[in-house]
Amino acid sequence: MIEFFNQIDTALFIFLNVTIANPVFDIIMPFITNKWTWVPVWLLLMVGLIWKGGKQGRWILLVAILTVSSSDLIAYRVLKKNIKRVRPCNVIEQTHLTVRRSKSPSMPSNHASNFFALATIFSYFFRRYRYWFYGTATLVAFSRISVGVHYPFDALAGALLGYLLARLMIYLYNKFIYPRFILT
Repeated sequence: MIEFFNQIDTALFIFLNVTIANPVFDIIMPFITNKWTWVPVWLLLMVGLIWKGGKQGRWILLVAILTVSSSDLIAYRVLKKNIKRVRPCNVIEQTHLTVRRSKSPSMPSNHASNFFALATIFSYFFRRYRYWFYGTATLVAFSRISVGVHYPFDALAGALLGYLLARLMIYLYNKFIYPRFILT
């Protein structure tokens, strides 16, 4: 059964990374996948939450930071270290690699996990922008496949992990923080 999923994952990877590769993706996707691209965006969002968000904005920021921290920790320290899946760029010869080769394990994608965690948190509190948040997270997850460092199921697993952790944090926020610190 696992071999069947690996075959599907490899076929999807080759389609998304090799078959539809193009010069536009070669320029855009490394930029999108670069974590430093997003630092100014997240800093502006943080400053906005602190400056304009009041007490609730600061709590939202704390919840977001805790969610991404736990997402990153679980994805990297727990799952990647135990699953030990080799990245496609290190095993598939025809990989169209447009970023530096990585030797760290592949499953799940930390980028996908962290961006979907943030997208879920911010979409909950700022529903009006949910399509932007989830669109950005999806684009970042796709970029990891496009640049050649993750299989599609790596990105999907990361997205699911980030989403579920964020839903847990939202539940905890509503159960413990909102009634005690926001309503008082």
